[in-house]
Amino acid sequence: MAPPVLLDVNGPVATITLNRPERRNAINQQMLVDLYGMLETVAAAEAIRVIIVTGNGPSFCAGLDLDAVGRENLFDPRGDGRDLPELMRACKKPVIAAVSGHAVNRGFELALNCDFIIAAENAQFSDNYVRVGIHPGWGITQLLQQTVGQRRAKQISFSCQPVFAHTALAWGLVNEVLPRELLLDRAKAIAAQIVQADPELLVTIKTLIENCNRDPLEKALDTERRGFKQFLKEQIDRFTLTRKE
Repeated sequence: MAPPVLLDVNGPVATITLNRPERRNAINQQMLVDLYGMLETVAAAEAIRVIIVTGNGPSFCAGLDLDAVGRENLFDPRGDGRDLPELMRACKKPVIAAVSGHAVNRGFELALNCDFIIAAENAQFSDNYVRVGIHPGWGITQLLQQTVGQRRAKQISFSCQPVFAHTALAWGLVNEVLPRELLLDRAKAIAAQIVQADPELLVTIKTLIENCNRDPLEKALDTERRGFKQFLKEQIDRFTLTRKE
């Protein structure tokens, strides 16, 4: 039996692929165990600089496997209390979602937890939680409105209607839309561009950008200013030391 999640490492880029295509990559406990383990592995690996998350087959991820709901531990699959949003917040490396086909409920949330999304022309994003009667758990109530604004988020979540790729692009939900056959290559090309950045400063910039999600704007701006002040001080100290030498 094929593993439910695949990991491919090519130099500094790791690609994590959901691999239950016969179930449209619907999430069961074993998939979560493997996914969480891989996220921790690549987040801790110094040689890996960028992570891509994608799906095998016709869908990115169709959400929770309804056959597993009530039968498997989908809340704490490893018994350690750690969940996907916590793992994603702890990851200091950029994570790109490459979405083809359906991204539904938990699949939609998985994509939203990534740093940004690029989509194939056949991509569609759906929040059907109120229709299927499953409570969200990976942050869609907060992450979606951060992305498209509260009024559009309400429309998406209340109506349960899919958002197709080009509408998602117009609404700022995805960064790019391209033919399906070019999707993964484009994700890898963006990853290769990111790899050129200074790794320490990249972590700093990622953290500063995300401060807006965690703190009031004033605090986030103050944190950024203090970081810039410290950066300038370090540059001055380095220049002074060089002159003395």
